[in-house]
Amino acid sequence: MDYAMISAKLATGFFGLWFMTKLLGKKEISQLTPFDFVSSLMLSELVGNTIYDRGTHFALLIFALALWMALSLALEKAVQLIPRLSVPLNGRPDIIIRSGEIDVEAMKRNRLDMHQVGMLLRGQGVFTVREVAFAVFEPNGSLSVMKQPGDEPPTRMELRVHKPAAGLPRILIEQGMLQRSELREIGRSEEWLLSRLGEQGVDRIQAVYYAEWSEEDGLHIQRQQSREA
Repeated sequence: MDYAMISAKLATGFFGLWFMTKLLGKKEISQLTPFDFVSSLMLSELVGNTIYDRGTHFALLIFALALWMALSLALEKAVQLIPRLSVPLNGRPDIIIRSGEIDVEAMKRNRLDMHQVGMLLRGQGVFTVREVAFAVFEPNGSLSVMKQPGDEPPTRMELRVHKPAAGLPRILIEQGMLQRSELREIGRSEEWLLSRLGEQGVDRIQAVYYAEWSEEDGLHIQRQQSREA
């Protein structure tokens, strides 16, 4: 194939993709919804195949880019003009934590587990669910966090209280299952955990949806929701 034709197709594809990105207003990867991401992969595959296919005329590449751009722009405008299309097409934010309590149903709807949520919380500088007033799982997969309100407590130095070494909270129970590796990390046994649970009126691990331990604040648990609720 003529190098000039490949260069022309490549330049057309490059500037076409750049123009589409600017036209649709997507400036960062974090702004892309799952549909946008899949759409961009399909478009790049379409452009790549067209560039190196000897049987594809240069005009077909321009037509494919123009048609894809028109469809994408029409979809964006439709969502703006008909707001009720936004949820089925782009998804909607979902509150997964309220006042330090995990919404189990919201977790199931979004196919999340506590390790994923913990990673997203740490990305926001939050290391325990007890600090969270609201956590909203966004359509693009990010997590927006509002911390618990209240005045800042006095420091241990001001109170002349011994300051323990900082440590990361550990998830000891997730969805009724004991996390043995985490328990070993803090040097504790299952019997110790059962004793701690008993102090909070829980007699078995399966009755706990989520349990978190930190050396400073102790054990925080959330019980399983009853099936009747």
